Amino acid sequence: MRELAARIEARTPPERDRALDALRALAIAGVVAGHWLVTALVVDSGAVRVTSPLTFMPQLAPFSWLLQTLALFFLVGGAAATRSHLRARAEGLSYGRWLAARTARLSRPVAAVAAVWAVAAIAMLAGGAGPQTVRALVKLVWSPMWFLLVLVALSAATPLVARLHPGWPLAVVVCADLMRLCGGPQAGWVNVAAGWLVPYCLGAAWARGGLRGRASGWALLLGGAAAAAALVTWGGYPAAMVGVPGAPLSNLDPPSLAAVSWGLAQSGAALLLAGPLRRLLRRPAAWAAVALVNLSALTIFLWHQSAMIAVTAIGLLGGGTLPGLHTLPDSPGWVAARAAWLPVFATALVGCCAAFGARERARPGAKATAPHD
Repeated sequence: MRELAARIEARTPPERDRALDALRALAIAGVVAGHWLVTALVVDSGAVRVTSPLTFMPQLAPFSWLLQTLALFFLVGGAAATRSHLRARAEGLSYGRWLAARTARLSRPVAAVAAVWAVAAIAMLAGGAGPQTVRALVKLVWSPMWFLLVLVALSAATPLVARLHPGWPLAVVVCADLMRLCGGPQAGWVNVAAGWLVPYCLGAAWARGGLRGRASGWALLLGGAAAAAALVTWGGYPAAMVGVPGAPLSNLDPPSLAAVSWGLAQSGAALLLAGPLRRLLRRPAAWAAVALVNLSALTIFLWHQSAMIAVTAIGLLGGGTLPGLHTLPDSPGWVAARAAWLPVFATALVGCCAAFGARERARPGAKATAPHD
């Protein structure tokens, strides 16, 4: 392990901002843990349906604030794309070639997921599984893909939005939510772009050398957290920062003003943590762990739901229902049992990364011991 850490350290460019990779790893951990903890597959009348412990235990909603880390993804995405584009321009690389290279990194892993699940869906239907079960499982795998579509769109728009003040998309979110909550035209879909453009623009400003002072970080953290808490307490927004099946309103689909405000708080925390993270990641062992996660970041994102589904399906082969895996998530006992399953899910996910991770790293001339932007 020491040898691997030394090799990764030696092949990492000195100018690389390791804090961005650490923040990306934290965001991935939040998304994966969040999905594994708030998603339950329950067998009901011979069919599999998806439910959530938040439906039965709304008092757990505050924990969803810690697990909703998508804003970190877009903050890091804005910073990484802006730096990459500036570097490409300095090297004389055209916009088309730059965008094609970044898009290709996403398309290969997604194609692998699509192929595997197309075969799996056909096999399940041929084996007697009901359409409702197949639809629920496929939707569970594919529903997070909206994130990649938005990320690609924002990456493509980087030359246009890199200097956009985040206050402008934030104003759009405010207007869209006012119309949605006041019974006006349903413009919530606008927030799918505008809501995530806010942290993306913050990341772009960070990459250009802005937001250096700790005052900016504290202002975003305290202001964003206070706004999110006020909107949930007095503004009628849901307490959960993730989607809850059957809920009349979601903070995530599309992102609400409360979710965007919480994203501002997370962005502020990221700015404050950047310095300590850079110092920590001077240690080869710590940097190796972060680098390895980033090498398979997209694979982890794409396959973590499949890993959970695989473990759940294998558990059904015994003919019984296992606590925390197949049972209704309606008690604290389910939460404790589900937590015990997390290492099993993680082991299955490691297997998925071993099988499909090469699709993410298959770049001409790439080195498998240092993460890319």
